[in-house]
Amino acid sequence: MALTTYVIRVSPFLIFRRKITNRRVQSFLFYVPYVVLSAMTFPAVFYATGNMVASIAGTIVATGLAYRRHSLLVVAIGAAAAVLVVELV
Repeated sequence: MALTTYVIRVSPFLIFRRKITNRRVQSFLFYVPYVVLSAMTFPAVFYATGNMVASIAGTIVATGLAYRRHSLLVVAIGAAAAVLVVELV
């Protein structure tokens, strides 16, 4: 297991010996952490509650609030409140 994780961590240093100057590659690498985090988190959102409708409602509310550029705290509270309302109904 240590060898596997070591290879994954060292391989970028072996492949890219110089600074990456290509703007497309830099732009791609800039968004990789966000994409990986989203890919791991987003599916879990729909299974966090026992009710798929409540999960979808919370996701819609969170997306709407985030699109309107509210703070993370407001988005989280709004999504939780939406899930609570749908669960109670």
